[in-house]
Amino acid sequence: MTELSVDAPSDEGKRDRRMSLGEHLREARRRLIIAVIGLAAGMIIAFIITDPVIKFITLPIDMINEQRGADFAELMFTKITSGFNLRIRMALSIGLLLSAPVWLWQIWAFIMPGLTKKEIKYTVAFVGAAVPLFFTGGYVAVMVAPHVIEVMSNFVPDAGKNFLDSDYYYDFIIKFILVIGVSFVLPVFMVALNLAGVITGRAMLKGWRIAVLVAALFAAIATPAADITSMFLLGGILIVLYFAAAFVSLFFDRRKRKKRIASGLDPDQLAA
Repeated sequence: MTELSVDAPSDEGKRDRRMSLGEHLREARRRLIIAVIGLAAGMIIAFIITDPVIKFITLPIDMINEQRGADFAELMFTKITSGFNLRIRMALSIGLLLSAPVWLWQIWAFIMPGLTKKEIKYTVAFVGAAVPLFFTGGYVAVMVAPHVIEVMSNFVPDAGKNFLDSDYYYDFIIKFILVIGVSFVLPVFMVALNLAGVITGRAMLKGWRIAVLVAALFAAIATPAADITSMFLLGGILIVLYFAAAFVSLFFDRRKRKKRIASGLDPDQLAA
């Protein structure tokens, strides 16, 4: 009598089924649509709140007028559509920020199935550190920007008036926030390079003189030479973040060294 047997599911059957190219494209399209809907909703909300945002970013102009006269500085709209164009640009940039949780999650959910557990852990740690640092940098930029504008306005002769084009003014504020925000995230990239084995914590500490010089130059370029307080504030924060990244990298180097010793490998290979 022939014995019937049911084969147990193989290991391959237990694994997640790999998606075909068509399924990947459909998944990408679905997540792109969700991201676009989130961005559109963020833009609508941002367009509604443009008035208080404009009032907030023009506070430096009010501060200047209090010192130099009620009509010394003015925000200019030189074209018929300038006001509308400014609000659309604000809606796009602020909406992109407001909808970031939606489109960032869609990107993460699309690439996460192809990552290993270790890569997922590092990515979550990277984002968890980079996002707060970026917003901290943006906050510092918002605090420093009024002083920058105020100091630069002091170079306008008493007989002149400071007419600020709305497009240029908004570009200056946004770029200033982005530059300072990204500079705050650079230490996270340094730690990522350390985890990838590109640079060691000891090498970072050895290069502290160059790091301090670069931080000072960046702070001097990002802030007016006459605004010493803002320059030292920004430069000091960047230097502290650099040393924090170096010490965190040293901690990771020690952990990697112990693992290599436990595995019977050459621990000095880390420094190569």
